[in-house]
Amino acid sequence: MKAVFEDIKLQKGLSSFYAYRFQVPNFEFKWHYHPEYELTFIVKGNGYRIVGNTYENYKDGDLVLLGSNLPHTWTGVATENELFDAIVIQFSKEFIHSFTNCEEAAAIKQMLENANRGIAFSEHKEIANAIIEMLSMDGYPKILKLISILNELSEMQYQFIAPNTFHTIASKKSERRINEICLFIQKNFNTAIRIQQLADQLYLTESNFCKFFKKSTGKTFSDYLNEIRINEASRLLTQTDKTISQISFECGYETLSYFNRVFLKKKKTTPSAFRNVNVI
Repeated sequence: MKAVFEDIKLQKGLSSFYAYRFQVPNFEFKWHYHPEYELTFIVKGNGYRIVGNTYENYKDGDLVLLGSNLPHTWTGVATENELFDAIVIQFSKEFIHSFTNCEEAAAIKQMLENANRGIAFSEHKEIANAIIEMLSMDGYPKILKLISILNELSEMQYQFIAPNTFHTIASKKSERRINEICLFIQKNFNTAIRIQQLADQLYLTESNFCKFFKKSTGKTFSDYLNEIRINEASRLLTQTDKTISQISFECGYETLSYFNRVFLKKKKTTPSAFRNVNVI
């Protein structure tokens, strides 16, 4: 599946940036990209997101900044009779660069460059309140509030989402091909995916496919597939009452023993211990 270009200017008008809040029972955005930066704050809800070639779960309080032309998608559900609640802020490169072309804004500029891999923030309670407050503002005060939020974020610690070997979409054939393969894996991880099956899609030999995949993602096919499966297993362990054996099978593992070995390697603990520590 090819990432779809989203023309935000046509959809949202000609404003320098656009901020909106949506509250729905559940949602699923198509795999897409756009030239604007995107700051997303999850007020309430959980689900999974795909950013670049990385699959991960998210929950209440999640805050991420995505760079220009970084392909992504979100799927979310509400929690116990509550609507899924999220705030999205999208702003153009032209707009924000008019504020960052000075020495005082060096930290913001660096953060925006790092956002090409997607970045997630951990501690941001005050920022969350500022984002909510900004929604009720208009005119220049709203612009100043956004700049203030970005300045505060640039001084905080954050983690990269996609690996440093991932490249944003730039109409290159190889990038379109790896995005298609990664999305196929993310949608079919619970089935028996074979390397030859993927290699055939790109008209490559198994050996050349493995080299192409490692060069494009920074990970081997096996490592990438297991990362997606273990992330989903972690979600099921904490959010359902399914047995570990059931979860192992639903995540695509043919034997429980192999699932346990991979889980221990990825999470540094056993599935049962992980469930005991993380279930509230």
